Amino acid sequence: VTSAPGLGPGEGMVPALCYEANGSCFRTLHPFGIQLAIYAACALCMLLTVLGNLLVVIVVSHFKALHTPTNFLLLSLALADLLLGLIVLPFSTIRSVESCWYFGDAFCKLHTFLDTVFCLTSIFHLCFISIDRHCAICDPLLYPTRFTIKVACIYIGVGWAVPMVYTSVFLYAKAITEGLGHFLQDMPCVGSCQLLFNKLWGWLNFPVFFFPCLITIVLYIKIFIVANKQARLINNMNKSVGSELHVGASKRERKAAKTLGIAVGIYLLCWLPFTIDTMVDSLLDFITPPVLFDILIWFAYFNSACNPLIYVFSYRWFRKAAKLVLTHGIFCSRTSTVDLYQ
Repeated sequence: VTSAPGLGPGEGMVPALCYEANGSCFRTLHPFGIQLAIYAACALCMLLTVLGNLLVVIVVSHFKALHTPTNFLLLSLALADLLLGLIVLPFSTIRSVESCWYFGDAFCKLHTFLDTVFCLTSIFHLCFISIDRHCAICDPLLYPTRFTIKVACIYIGVGWAVPMVYTSVFLYAKAITEGLGHFLQDMPCVGSCQLLFNKLWGWLNFPVFFFPCLITIVLYIKIFIVANKQARLINNMNKSVGSELHVGASKRERKAAKTLGIAVGIYLLCWLPFTIDTMVDSLLDFITPPVLFDILIWFAYFNSACNPLIYVFSYRWFRKAAKLVLTHGIFCSRTSTVDLYQ
């Protein structure tokens, strides 16, 4: 709240509004120090997201040794996270700190559309990557013929097209809005941009999120069981024969499966609280406090900054490639043919 000019504290207190208009949303006023700290934290998250995923895009695009089906899926995943950091997060930051939407209803829809598309694209790509790793670990002899560059491109196309169509239907199709109007919650006030958080959307979003996650979890459980069996078999045979033998998937393939399994685990850790809250909140007439909602959504956004950090700590080839890019630049043609796996 703010005091009217010329009145003492407690006299003439009026609520702070987003707009000087009837039906305006209330604005949450933070002390300047807290406001600055929130802006700084959001800016740091955006910076990590943009720079980290930009580095992944450059590395995979530049080095020919990395032009594999799995890495093309990683490239597309990094592109979705990069676009989220560049296009969505700056406006989400202002909405979270100011607790108001100042950019109009049309851009609110576009912002929500892009936000949903990029986030759903991430989970679809992680699901497809788990399919790729399952084939590489469980059927290594047939993997080169089953999962080709062409197949990866088809998965990438589906991973982008399905979220776009799904989100477009519920955001822009008038027939859906009119036919299911009794399920939808009208925008509560002027200056809000949470169009999709209604009862229908909360319940539809959960299976769209849950089923790709369920497929991914089941596949990774199978991957780890098979990978452990292969590792034990290799160790036993090496001890008995006294030499290095390669049985089943290579050590590099198992390492990739483990790393991407960590990425999936962190994705679930970041997104499950927000997704569950969205579904449960729709049953309880949207009682989640705005501050808690912002914390949950930014915790989910932070996942987009995590994947590049996972690659840095897990992949030696990624560290080597990043070092070459940072020291020689992307215009040095001789670095593009370097054997990063040597």
